[in-house]
Amino acid sequence: MAKKELGFDTRRISAGYDPAGNKLSVSPPIYHTTAYDFRDTEHAENLFTYKEEGYLYTRVGNPTVSYFSERVKSLDGAANAVAVGSGMAAITYTLLNLATHGGTILASPFIYGGTIDSFDRLFPDLGIQIKLSRAVLDPAELDKELSQTPDVKAVYVESITNPNAYLLNLDELTAVAHKHGVPVVVDNTLATPYLYRPFEHGADIVVYSATKGLTGHGNIIAGLILDNGNMSLYTKEKYPQFFEPIEMLKGKSVSDIFPNNFFIFRATLVYLNLLGAALSPHDAYLGILGVETLSERLAKQSANALALAKYLEASPAVEWVRYPKLPSSPFYELAEKQLPKGGGGILSFGIRGTKEQEAKFLNNLEIFHYHVNLGDVRSLIVNSPDTTHSELNEEEKQLADIPANLIRISAGLEDAEDLIADLENGFKIAGLL
Repeated sequence: MAKKELGFDTRRISAGYDPAGNKLSVSPPIYHTTAYDFRDTEHAENLFTYKEEGYLYTRVGNPTVSYFSERVKSLDGAANAVAVGSGMAAITYTLLNLATHGGTILASPFIYGGTIDSFDRLFPDLGIQIKLSRAVLDPAELDKELSQTPDVKAVYVESITNPNAYLLNLDELTAVAHKHGVPVVVDNTLATPYLYRPFEHGADIVVYSATKGLTGHGNIIAGLILDNGNMSLYTKEKYPQFFEPIEMLKGKSVSDIFPNNFFIFRATLVYLNLLGAALSPHDAYLGILGVETLSERLAKQSANALALAKYLEASPAVEWVRYPKLPSSPFYELAEKQLPKGGGGILSFGIRGTKEQEAKFLNNLEIFHYHVNLGDVRSLIVNSPDTTHSELNEEEKQLADIPANLIRISAGLEDAEDLIADLENGFKIAGLL
């Protein structure tokens, strides 16, 4: 009789860690070490050529960091995973790994401003073209876009978008991309695996800024790359980098060493190893602690976000509200289907007033914190066009549906009534009520 898989909430507390291998410590130890002794010369050679599992140097592998990535891997239903030093490192290493020899990344325009900034300023210098396209919202348009765009190495999207909380029909999107032999990369930062599991909807690679809702306490910078273990899309003709011999591997390729894990293996061997955005063992430990409360946090944040969205939608100080669980949202039906546990903690609204009134409103809030993080236990608020998405030019802002009066909220764990009262007071002081 097959053993029943443990439930999500059991795995967020125990997956990826065995006390028996750690002096029976209930909590994962922090392996605060730079390097690891070799048993002998044969052991060293086996580790360097990947004939044997083990740890060499904490930049490329550490037990505490592995416990963190293994736990998230279990929650997402991934086959392989690696933790890195930030969400931007996760995105950058993933796309560099896919487009090593150049090509095009077809990307959603509805994404984090820092990601678009890297698309504008980093990747073109490395011979990688980024094409922002709204075709990700429409399977027929995506089919046409992929047919007309040469050498597409990946489609890149966010499952819940920042800052507008738009949704994509990932099942349809991945079906079209796979028809063209193109993998789909999903940034699942805002949803987390509690609300949405992209691999169940056809995603090939998932990335996280674990800084945010995944860990939730706003005290670490961390990222993750996960994949589904299906390497069939990465053909030798289109992705030769996975089949090229590497001197360190004694002339073998990454696909020779790990035929079912060469995507993550190469990202680790080449980009984490050589560019060095490693996650510290201490931050990995804090990440593990954060994941242990994931379900309760995301459920409360989703409930608070919906309460705030309903209040804002009824306020004369507000021009519009974007939140997928509002019946007025164009994504409501998709949200009811895709996000049964909640719509997440992020919403945006258009303030009805001048820039001076907007500043007065933001400067007089007492409970909301005015800064650029997301997914914190504290409720956060920011004027995205002037901060998180200030890198976008006017054309990019228009393409991403980011008007000048947009304000983004990341709902925390406070009492919704207190948060509503704080917004109400801010609107009054700004002369909007």
